[in-house]
Amino acid sequence: MESKCTTRQRENKAGRIYGWQLHRRKASPRATFDIIKSRRNFTTRLVLIFALVCAISVTSGIAQGAPQGGRLIVDRAPNFGWNLAVHLKIDGRAVADIVQGRHFDGFVPAGRHVLTASAVPATYFRPPTSIPLTVGRGHMYVFTAVWDSDVVVLRPL
Repeated sequence: MESKCTTRQRENKAGRIYGWQLHRRKASPRATFDIIKSRRNFTTRLVLIFALVCAISVTSGIAQGAPQGGRLIVDRAPNFGWNLAVHLKIDGRAVADIVQGRHFDGFVPAGRHVLTASAVPATYFRPPTSIPLTVGRGHMYVFTAVWDSDVVVLRPL
């Protein structure tokens, strides 16, 4: 004789036998609130991280807005030589090899510096020439590399 069970009871019996359950417990109001709360925490954290990244990028942009030095431009004379370049150093550090039709354009920190120019390739012994330069904030300095008595010289414009 077959016992009279409801569908749910049969499913529960089968679940106990086979190790699975078909019915689900109702979520308590507290569990629902915890899910909403965790989503709200995630959203809040995401917004705060985005705001922090924006604030850091804005302040770094403001700090970098105005250069703290001057602008240096070094041109190469048109009659310098078709197979020679000007090797430019600032404070002993190589910054550019200026070839025909090109120039150096860059920022130099404020203060006292030494510009050194020489011709490359150095097929003959031509000593490099150096000139002192005191850079002021926001100023522009323009030089032209020319030959003077078989020596490269930086002439201010």
